[in-house]
Amino acid sequence: MIEALKYACRQVHAQTKGMAGTARGNRQMGRGAGGDISRRIDLVAEKTVIEALKKRGVDATIIGEECGRIEGKKGYVIMDAIDGTTNSSRGIPFYCCSLAYATDFRLSAVTHAAVIDLSNGDLYYASKGKGAFCNGKRIRVKKPGNDVVVGMNVSGIDDDVVRRLAPVMKKANHVRLFGAVALELCYLARGMLDASIDLRGKIRPTDIAAAYLIVKEAGGKIHSEGRELDNLAVSTRLHFMATAYGDVGKILEA
Repeated sequence: MIEALKYACRQVHAQTKGMAGTARGNRQMGRGAGGDISRRIDLVAEKTVIEALKKRGVDATIIGEECGRIEGKKGYVIMDAIDGTTNSSRGIPFYCCSLAYATDFRLSAVTHAAVIDLSNGDLYYASKGKGAFCNGKRIRVKKPGNDVVVGMNVSGIDDDVVRRLAPVMKKANHVRLFGAVALELCYLARGMLDASIDLRGKIRPTDIAAAYLIVKEAGGKIHSEGRELDNLAVSTRLHFMATAYGDVGKILEA
């Protein structure tokens, strides 16, 4: 299964190359099952994933933001064919394809995951209990240190979230907003970030399903207000905190 997911990611990279930031790639094609506007690049990527998995003999139920749900016979593939569509539409080189396979309709049942950086081809992947990798090399979260870098999405946040995030923003040495949550979480798994936080309540399970396993296999922690994330429904909206070690408070005390 992991090889099928990696193959699908590579195919998306090949089929969408040169589309980002172009009128052809940005053409609006209605709204997907998740409610967001679908652009041509989204639909090309999603079609590529579906065809690649079929070619590899994967007969799983596919859950995607554009297609909604395509029934299969064994397990579930949770797909975000283009994560970071706004970045892609502007030609900002930070967007990815995110794929996860789960044996049951729960986030905790994800057993294989792959995320490809569509701007440079870096491929992140993990299988449950076997560690996390980038381009064939084992990756691990960063060890505690004095220089804390936090990825944080603060776009459109309300006053309450501002107050909750203020202590983190004040104490962090560096705060970054990347715009593609799956890839940002892979940066955390790779040791490039200390934490990734999104408290807006806008994230879908499809956005983080693959990165969820990659972060855990790299030694990181990801949760929502201390609770495990476990809902895979496309209609679900959630917030999360992912950290390289301990909770955010402990990171900022390091």
